[in-house]
Amino acid sequence: MDGISKKIYLELQAPTEDDNRSDQRRIQDGLKEQGIEAKVSLRVLRKLYPLCEEAEWKVTVSLAWDGQTWHGVDLEAGDTTGLHYGVAVDLGSTTVVARLVDCATGKILGETSTFNGQIPYGTDILTRIFHCQEDRGTLEILRKAAATSITTCVRELEAQQQLPENSCIAMAIGGNTTMIHFLLGMDAFCVFHTPYAVHADQPGFLPARDLELPVKGYVYIYPAKSNYLGGDIISGMVATGIYKKEKINAFFDIGTNGELVLGNRDFLLCGAGAAGPALEGGVVKTGMRAMEGAVDRVKMEDGELHCHVIGEATAKGICGSGIVDLLAELFLHGWIDIRGILQPEKSRWIVEKDGMLAVNYAPELYFYQGDIEEFIRTKAAAYTMVAIMLRESGIELSELEGFYVAGAFGKHVSKESAIAIGMYPDMERDRIIHAGNSSLEGAVCALLDRGVAKEVEEILEKMVYIQFAAVEDFLNTMVAAQALPHTDLERYPTVKEKLERLREEERAADVQKQK
Repeated sequence: MDGISKKIYLELQAPTEDDNRSDQRRIQDGLKEQGIEAKVSLRVLRKLYPLCEEAEWKVTVSLAWDGQTWHGVDLEAGDTTGLHYGVAVDLGSTTVVARLVDCATGKILGETSTFNGQIPYGTDILTRIFHCQEDRGTLEILRKAAATSITTCVRELEAQQQLPENSCIAMAIGGNTTMIHFLLGMDAFCVFHTPYAVHADQPGFLPARDLELPVKGYVYIYPAKSNYLGGDIISGMVATGIYKKEKINAFFDIGTNGELVLGNRDFLLCGAGAAGPALEGGVVKTGMRAMEGAVDRVKMEDGELHCHVIGEATAKGICGSGIVDLLAELFLHGWIDIRGILQPEKSRWIVEKDGMLAVNYAPELYFYQGDIEEFIRTKAAAYTMVAIMLRESGIELSELEGFYVAGAFGKHVSKESAIAIGMYPDMERDRIIHAGNSSLEGAVCALLDRGVAKEVEEILEKMVYIQFAAVEDFLNTMVAAQALPHTDLERYPTVKEKLERLREEERAADVQKQK
């Protein structure tokens, strides 16, 4: 394993009058004998005496890679090469997730998460950016909040494994362009403002102490391709390995924004666009994130909606995966039509509430007509990105080996439900792959493989960015997708077949009742 950190055990000769090389030179020569040229940090210099003498010159050197050379960042007595740790981080706008990695074996020792400490300054990143415009001091607060959130995760992981603080040598981070700007203490207004020239897109390896992060050496930060296609997507590309594959694959990270990459080892097309907060439970009146009390799965049986609630608790609202299930069930069973309009004659659970039609999906919880319309616009945006990318590339859906769906939303949503409402393309289900937190997975890859940083440079050079909004018939394609599953039902043959079967079952049930 050739990661961005190393631990090298040395058994050195003690100084004599015939060999009076300095302690520093003795360490560096010992490393050279193992094929490693390294600089020695002040931290190590200060530990040389009396540690080396007390350890009888049997010591372990911790090394950190800065993208060009190795740096000795710690010195320990004896052989501690088996105690070699690093941290992988997904720096999300809502949640920060971290994994503690045994860099000697590649084993994941633990994972934890915390809410991003920036949330008090806005649940969405645009609000945070505007806060920085109104008060320049907010930027430093947001920087510290990002660093503190990561540190909180690292401290918890160290405690879980009963490790001393600062036991990790290196860290790798995946995050969108705005989050990385905030972590670096840089204004992020450029991300959303013309000419969309961001201030930094390839931070690379930075000293952890400069970022106030609790590791001994360097932090590798995944680069961005553009303002909307950030390091979290590049990290996801590394995790899925699409850029190495012979066959063509698609990678779709779906959330408030949608980022799409299509290609293989020969080419990579990419694009990004707004999807909408509805996918994460935002803007929906009773929407919430996937946490205890959220309805995350819905099924209709015998004309009744049955909801599963996270934590088996009382339902407090509905999250993204629950919304997709709910809409799919409403559509398939005729409670809403192809336009998403509620049909009150179909069920006693469709009622007028607060001046509009709504479906009562759980006790005291309603999904409103306006919520449905918002979500249909959101799913149409997701569909349109995929449709345009395929068309512009001349690639047929059947040519895709895999359709990777990343992010927390992609991890939990039902493939059948997403296809039923037209958010995912109608394809073989085993070709739709839930990639989970691919940003975090990619960070682990970068931590354990020093070659990833070089591969990432090749990925960026290969990527060709498509401006979706600049495509001539973007709006027409979007409007056509604002139906369930699509205005052209022939694009969704399995949904058409399911609808026909359900209607036949309903007719048979009606005949049986009449008897």
